[in-house]
Amino acid sequence: MSDVLLLGVDLGAGSLKSTVTTGKGKVIATSSAPVNTLTPKAGFSEQDPEDWWSALVTSLQEIWAVGIEPAGIAAISVTAGAHTHVLEDESGHVLRPAIMWNDQRSGVQVARVRSASGDRIRDLSGNRISPTWTLPQLLWLREEEPDTHTRIRRIRPAKDWLRRRLDGSDATDLTDAWGLMLADAQEGGWSEELSSMAGISVDVLPPITDSVARTGAVTASAALQTGLREGTPVICGTSDTNAETYAAGMTRPGIGALKLATAGTVSTITASPSFSDDVIHYPHLVKGYHYAILGTNSCASAHRWLRDALFGEIGFDGMDKRAQQAPPGSDGLLFHPYLNGERSPYWDPDLRASFVGLGFQHGAPQICRALYEGVAFTLRDCLSVLHDRGMGFETARLVGGGTRSALWRQIIADVTGLVIEVPAEGDASYGAALIAGIGVGIFSDTDAAARVIRVAETLTPNNDTAGVYDEAFARFRAAKEALTPINHDTVRAIRGAR
Repeated sequence: MSDVLLLGVDLGAGSLKSTVTTGKGKVIATSSAPVNTLTPKAGFSEQDPEDWWSALVTSLQEIWAVGIEPAGIAAISVTAGAHTHVLEDESGHVLRPAIMWNDQRSGVQVARVRSASGDRIRDLSGNRISPTWTLPQLLWLREEEPDTHTRIRRIRPAKDWLRRRLDGSDATDLTDAWGLMLADAQEGGWSEELSSMAGISVDVLPPITDSVARTGAVTASAALQTGLREGTPVICGTSDTNAETYAAGMTRPGIGALKLATAGTVSTITASPSFSDDVIHYPHLVKGYHYAILGTNSCASAHRWLRDALFGEIGFDGMDKRAQQAPPGSDGLLFHPYLNGERSPYWDPDLRASFVGLGFQHGAPQICRALYEGVAFTLRDCLSVLHDRGMGFETARLVGGGTRSALWRQIIADVTGLVIEVPAEGDASYGAALIAGIGVGIFSDTDAAARVIRVAETLTPNNDTAGVYDEAFARFRAAKEALTPINHDTVRAIRGAR
């Protein structure tokens, strides 16, 4: 198996990453290519699907350039963020830029529909309606871009659109089907009722298959563009978080996963999902389980914003060095990272970010550390919901780009009180490679694939900081509550000015 190669591709919010592993799970090559996000209006977040394909071609060219032979790739699988979808007309042409999972434009539609049908939507879909889902985004489209809405003949989750460019297949997996908020979580398959609410027919939705099912093989056209071998098996794939939590080792109850990526998330695995207004549920890659997830909209994206706004000259490494100079609690400075509204546990698209308590004693060290701590506080907010529901955990696998900072890793442990395990390889592209291996029998099942996952570092909470962070977290929550009506008034004023 060591001579067998597997290719995993993950489409992230800011880049596409390709990872090649051996049949024993060892990473031998990676490459990333940037993907541009369009923000035509405040709260809007869109991408051009053609940019995804260009990024895939670029990343694969770099993979081949380091000596990987395309003929050695035994299988490919693709992951991407849930909720992001591509709309096509009857000729298969893309109708408009893809609306992203972090887009907040449908807040008005969500408020209206939630008051009238929120409970029914939750009972059918398994989740609370909010602007992150495709269903309300389609409601926005029907009202604001009716000509586009009437021309919809196929809706494809992002990873399925990208995979179709490889193998010509027409399919999605159950996790991404739930991500559209158009699937029936109780009975299975697509929901006629939810589709009708969105103003579409279930006929525009792709067939649902297993995440590890083979959907096709690389076509001659795709081979010519990418350098892949024609006929290479292609495996369906799943959402990025499903693949990422699996790759991190969240394969049984008692272990959670925290992610420091564009968004920050807290996940745990459960055998019996309890549908509610505060926790999101999806089918898990491991048969018989679901995963529960809560998340904050802005994590690494907030980090990037702060770099671009104030610290472009010193970059991320310089910011990390500055943050190390500040004490726990950042000398009283708080940061709320609600730059693009917030998901759990507040579900409020009109929250906004803030520094609270800023004074002359604060400088770059406190500002940088306050951002790390603010994100950690939002994850603690999410964890509190899981604990209240009896779904908490004491050990978590930490994944995402933010794990590159040793200081941020320790702050997460200190603020949450969790034992933090950092996998040697734990991103979605690695999970996609494992899925590819399961799909072609390199691994017999998800348990076999999970045995290649390794922990590289274990962090325990520092008891000396517990009191500092308990007090700061209480102020963090109190400040959020006090600022909420001001945030709402500000957002309404900005909308009115337009």
